[in-house]
Amino acid sequence: MVMKGLTLRGLEVFEALARTGSVAQAAEITGLSQPSVSQQLRNLEKALGTDLVDHGRRPMRLTQAGRSFLARAETVLAELQMAQSELTVMDLGHLTTLSIGLIDDFDNDLTPRLATLLADSLTRSKFKLITLPSLDLFEELEAQRLHMVVSAHSGEVFEGVVEYPLVQDPFILVTPKAIENPTRDLPFLRYAREQLISRQIEGHLARQQLEFEERFEIGSHLALMAMVARGLGWAITTPLGYMRATRFHDVLDVHPAPFGDHGRTISLFTRTDLAGQVPQEVAGMMRRLMKSQIIDPAITKLPWLSGRLKVSD
Repeated sequence: MVMKGLTLRGLEVFEALARTGSVAQAAEITGLSQPSVSQQLRNLEKALGTDLVDHGRRPMRLTQAGRSFLARAETVLAELQMAQSELTVMDLGHLTTLSIGLIDDFDNDLTPRLATLLADSLTRSKFKLITLPSLDLFEELEAQRLHMVVSAHSGEVFEGVVEYPLVQDPFILVTPKAIENPTRDLPFLRYAREQLISRQIEGHLARQQLEFEERFEIGSHLALMAMVARGLGWAITTPLGYMRATRFHDVLDVHPAPFGDHGRTISLFTRTDLAGQVPQEVAGMMRRLMKSQIIDPAITKLPWLSGRLKVSD
């Protein structure tokens, strides 16, 4: 039996406060007034019989009890969001076939969940789901071998293609742990030039007139993160990429990118003749999955990403 006073809204408010340390920011995230945020926190602490935050410090800091409770609260909220996604699965039974391509940024958690949810909806359909690099996905879409693709936006305008933005994914700097001047003392580990993310990063560096020696060019994202973790250099990636490299998090430091607050947009693309309810519903499912599986955990780990890494409307 859930104790009296322990509410879902209270958990959401506490998670937002823990992430930001600010009543004002928590109010903005939850859509409540600042007095309501404070009242929700007091109600939660009363129900639990302990202080979750140090009320005498600004920004707010979690108490030991608060840190322990946060891990449980995040698990509960993540499971509830997944349950919501599963309950709002669309009925795709009328389709005879559906083929979707995704970038490999989601291979760890999101792609398996998406495949399961879609397969449950496609009761009488042929279903194909593949992962490819962004540029290859656009070729498959143009050749009409895929109905939809989820990819980083290349900056090009594609004739006959409709875009449904999903996530704003900012660029970040990833360095070995506790290195004082990594961009000065260590080499830049680049993505392979053939990759879209490499072209986007190099473009931002060029606009800021930032030049680094060309020594390493790596085509595998996890290999790139492993090299940073071993102290062989530093890299520019995105939160979606960083969250795939969980095994290395203990030996990596993460900072804003050195060329300002820029990033990439992850979108769902489909051909004009296929636009409509189905891609809209798939995009909605993708946004919910991305928020629960990637964005919320990333912001909890790196609170300064709040407002930068976000679901697109």
